[in-house]
Amino acid sequence: MSAPSASVAGLPAAPAKLEKKPVKFSNLLLGAGLNMFEVTTLGQPLEVVKTTMAANRADGFGGAIQRMWSRGGVLGFYQGLIPWAWIEASTKGAVLLFVASEAEFYAKSFGANNFVAGISGGMVGGLAQAYATMGFCTCMKTVEITKHKVAASGAKPPGTMETFMDIWRREGIRGINKGVNAVAVRQVTNWGSRFGLSRVAETGIRRVTGKEGGEKLSVMEKITASALGGGLSAWNQPIEVIRVEMQSKKEDPNRPKNLTVGKAAKYIYSQNGMKGLYRGVAPRIGLGVWQTVCMVALGDVAKEAVEKLTGDKVTAKH
Repeated sequence: MSAPSASVAGLPAAPAKLEKKPVKFSNLLLGAGLNMFEVTTLGQPLEVVKTTMAANRADGFGGAIQRMWSRGGVLGFYQGLIPWAWIEASTKGAVLLFVASEAEFYAKSFGANNFVAGISGGMVGGLAQAYATMGFCTCMKTVEITKHKVAASGAKPPGTMETFMDIWRREGIRGINKGVNAVAVRQVTNWGSRFGLSRVAETGIRRVTGKEGGEKLSVMEKITASALGGGLSAWNQPIEVIRVEMQSKKEDPNRPKNLTVGKAAKYIYSQNGMKGLYRGVAPRIGLGVWQTVCMVALGDVAKEAVEKLTGDKVTAKH
């Protein structure tokens, strides 16, 4: 005679086995494709405006636009796109998915609920992004956007790879990763607050629309929740301005040598006050909204295309 089951014996059912989410090629392809589209359309122009305003803090929005236009017309709005923004866009999703998946699994294994595990995964993934690919990519993008253009004096301006090799020869790996600690702080705080604030916004939208039972949100409701989360995450703009100051090639005789995060913060505050630490926050909010529109509004179309191309079901959320 077989032994009685746990439910028959009145014992509690065994807890569901914790399984690690697989990182699938189709998920990586979807993330890379959406990121590449986002940065090549409005993403890079907004990034250039944000960086120009953070580096030239006496300029307003109009002054930043004029400065960018003077550096190559329409092409001035796409400085740093090739190859640095493309490298960053095509790789950061893969790094995030791999590392966040591992971190989320271990957080759950220690008893964290889905919300805490999700935030933990995003924050650890963001940290890995900073040190793996985003450090040198953001540094080189900022160098391209802020370096003095010698073309005006009649000399041929150095190309992007020439600039990269010059920094490598003079300063080595530390030179091309300048400001990486500030990038890491930004990524960790960004992912943590974005995840949490988007969840709070979604809860509010569900309450207002009467979808508290878990009903599916519409595309516009998803965009609103994610855009609010992304926009409100710009509270950490001071660390972004510090990052730009550490990586900037703008000629400034007053700037201290060998900037650290602390030295850069002190210098910016002494020159421009608290307002200076939030310079460029408007285009950054715009960038967050555009990223959300790309991921949510185009997500389903891109998901269908990737599934047809790979024959593999996409499981990543967008």
